[in-house]
Amino acid sequence: MLKPLTAALATTLLLGCASTSARTDAPDPSASAARPSFTDDPYPSTYRAIASPPVLISGATVLTGSGERIDNADVLLQGGKIAAVGSGLSAPADAIRVDGSGKWVTPGLIDVHSHLGVYPSPGMNAHSDGNEATAPVTANVWAEHSVWPQDPGFQAAMAGGVTTLQILPGSANLVGGRGVTLRNVPSTTYQGMKFPDAPWGLKMACGENPKRVYGQKGGPATRMANVAGYRAAFIDAAEYLKKRTAPAKEGKEDSDKDAGGKRDLKLDTLAGAINGDIRVHIHCYRADEMATMLDLAKEFGFKVAAFHHGVEAYKLADRLAAEGVCGALWADWWGFKMEAFDGIQENIALVDRPQNGCAIVHSDSDEGIQRLNQEAAKVMAHARQVGIDIPPERAIRWITLNPAKAMGVDGMTGTLAPGKMGDVVLWSGNPFSVYAHAEQVYVDGARVYDRADPSRQPKSDFMLGQGAAATGGVR
Repeated sequence: MLKPLTAALATTLLLGCASTSARTDAPDPSASAARPSFTDDPYPSTYRAIASPPVLISGATVLTGSGERIDNADVLLQGGKIAAVGSGLSAPADAIRVDGSGKWVTPGLIDVHSHLGVYPSPGMNAHSDGNEATAPVTANVWAEHSVWPQDPGFQAAMAGGVTTLQILPGSANLVGGRGVTLRNVPSTTYQGMKFPDAPWGLKMACGENPKRVYGQKGGPATRMANVAGYRAAFIDAAEYLKKRTAPAKEGKEDSDKDAGGKRDLKLDTLAGAINGDIRVHIHCYRADEMATMLDLAKEFGFKVAAFHHGVEAYKLADRLAAEGVCGALWADWWGFKMEAFDGIQENIALVDRPQNGCAIVHSDSDEGIQRLNQEAAKVMAHARQVGIDIPPERAIRWITLNPAKAMGVDGMTGTLAPGKMGDVVLWSGNPFSVYAHAEQVYVDGARVYDRADPSRQPKSDFMLGQGAAATGGVR
């Protein structure tokens, strides 16, 4: 259990009292009868938006996340949503008014690649739940079942402006399992954080990791065996999909008298990826291997949402853009193993450059997630050194809209468009300055973090008694 932001906030969190329901429409029974149960969720989200009065932030520099910068602008949050963005906005009488003069406003930051909760702090064997390194293909496991909501990293990420994050399994396996998208709010259970209606991600990995982990215990031990392993898994999944889709179309339950064969959790996930219901995220460094994985996707009819880490993504930036594949990348990590050797600091800028390019700054780190804005700023600085000028209104997409696209939630968050979730960060200055702080963070229109108010700096029970950290201060 986590200590409340305030008594009222805790009540809304724990009892689920909210002005906005997590699900606004009931499932269509006829639709479920017409498809297999690959993406049925027996562990549904219980997330509820925190009740909050309207909020008007006025006179700030606003980056909408969609490529627009508006100076001296207002942002109105109402009913948990973005109500309006513009100049001279009016607000209801009960609205909380925030002076944004000299400050900047952005959408809430989104990390497409995090292991918070599955590799929490402190990093001990008892908490190491991110890699099911018992078989090369473990598509049957779900990262959400390892998430520890008390991980103090969630609150540290909140202080850095992160409002949404995808928690992925590790990269030991060819197929590591399903990832889950979370709202960054305090909760007793992971289901209380689970982003309503967000699709699952599927974590895959190519290159050195699988062959290093399994080379001495049955394989794969080579890159060619890696590819053979993916193909074998998807061949099984394609056959499973065919067998189980036909009975579903006839209105029969999949497991009714073994119609379509016995259910298989591993093949459920892979079939969901082929169907396009589960988004495929691939840990992959080298350009040649990314090209191979794109060909693999064509062979079996699935779509790659994003390549993660991808230090050589710049070498095939045009192909990634043409095929609608995002590059979720570090600003400057490279050289720590052979497949990461050929990195350049302009990688993200070059992936971003083609028409329809989709560049993302990700963390893969419990520390990096606290400063995604500064990681993006490093990319801007390195690009400038080689003559590529990237303005803030473009760069902000790397940590808002583009990760939302890769995760399949861009219709709900990622920009300050009216009707989207009220996920907003008020910065002390230009967020791409090393001196900028996230002063206030809003999730669904509720102020969940305030740098000037210790009662709005949530902390994990695990941190109680930990000296200065327990007072609400941010380290």
